[in-house]
This record gives sequence, C-alpha cells and structure tokens, in this order.
Amino acid sequence: MSKSYRPPDYAEYHFSLKEGALAVLEGMFVVAMIGYFFYRSWLACLFLLPVFVFFMRERKRELAKKRRQELSLQFKDLVLALLTNVKAGYSIENALRESYRDVELLYGADSPICLEVRHMVRGLENNVILEKLLFDLGVRSRLPDIMQFADVFLIAKRSGGNLTEILEKTAGVIEQKAETDKEIQLMISAKKMEQKIMNMVPFLIIFYIGTTSRGFFDVLYHNLVGVAVMTACLLFYGAAYLLSRRIVEIEV
Repeated sequence: MSKSYRPPDYAEYHFSLKEGALAVLEGMFVVAMIGYFFYRSWLACLFLLPVFVFFMRERKRELAKKRRQELSLQFKDLVLALLTNVKAGYSIENALRESYRDVELLYGADSPICLEVRHMVRGLENNVILEKLLFDLGVRSRLPDIMQFADVFLIAKRSGGNLTEILEKTAGVIEQKAETDKEIQLMISAKKMEQKIMNMVPFLIIFYIGTTSRGFFDVLYHNLVGVAVMTACLLFYGAAYLLSRRIVEIEV
C-alpha cells in the first residue's frame, strides 16, 4: 500500500489525457452540428464557443457524478467487509486493513474505494484517528451516506456504543438505499433513452426537410431576420434540453 495518493475533491473532476481528447472532439462535433444546422455557416462555430465551454463543463459534471456513484456503491461493500471483520474479532482499525483485501478483489487496486482505504491506512500509521479520516472522506465525496456513517461512527466511538450493531444497521440502510436507487434507474432508463432520441429530433427534421425539399430553409440563413429566428429556436432548444435532463435525473 505504498503507492502515493493525493485525496481528490469528488465534486471536481480532472480529465485524463484520453478523456480530455475525447471530450474535445465530442464538443467540437456538437458545435459543428449546431453551426451547420442552425446557421448553415462554419463561421458561426466561432461564436458558439460558449456552447463548447458548457459542453466541457457538463461532461466534467457527468464524470464526477459517475465517480461519486461508483464510490457510493463501493463504500457499501467496504462497510459490509468491515462488519464481517469486526464480527470476526478484529478491532475497527485492523478490520479496515483486512477489508482492503475484500474490496480489492471486488473492484481492483486502482478503484476509488481502494485508493481511499490505502490513504486511511497510511493515516492510521501516522497516528491520525479513523474518525477524522472518515469525516474527511465524507466532506470530499459530498456523499450523504459516507458523511452520516462518519458522524454515527464518531458518536459510537466517543460514547462506547455497540460498534458491531451500528455497522450492521448502517450497512443495512446503505444497502437498501442502493437497491432503491438501482430500481429507480431501471424504471427511468427507457425515459432517458427517449430523452436522448428527442434531443436529436430537431436536427433530424432539419436534415430530412433540407434534403427532400432543397431551398426550403434558405430564407432562414445568411440574413439578419433568419439568424434572429434560428437563434431564438436554438435558445428554446437549449431550454428544453436542460428541462428534459433535469426531469430524468432522479437521486435517492
């Protein structure tokens, strides 16, 4: 467990080289589509830089959310592993060390939870109390489950409560919440697919009519009135996109 690790703030996300290159290409594609279908001008892409910036920011937000979801799921299994090892007679600190092997088998050494457990173990070796390490993880992750677990764990340690019982109840609550979230995501998965299809409909309509009835949209391009109309349509489309995304984003 000697690999260096800098604890991240899970509300932020930094692209890897591959992720950054892919996001830039996707953002350029989106801007090019808008520039062509709404303005029939590649020059318009230069004025659509805010769209590119928005796309990059949203991609970071999506990846950060996905990473937090992964950490939440993995933390549930860590708590279950802690419970098993505490029941086996280990102290909570030694149970954490033993639990690392369990989560490593499940998720791999480079998974978020393994990196965090290694960080906590190093902290214990440097005489940092586990309560503080858990609280720090809760603050950085912005995950209510971890924050609540850290609070309950702190109270239990200070009051001398039954740690095994507390771990068991906490694991049950986290597991139930994870199952509920999974069921909700399955229920709305079809709606998310419908949302993605509907987001493409305006482009498909413009492409179809522009292909089958050439010149039909010419009045909307390369003149001031047409640019104003298409800009208004683009703003309405953007508002509809944000609203539809908000509707299908349900969190437990």
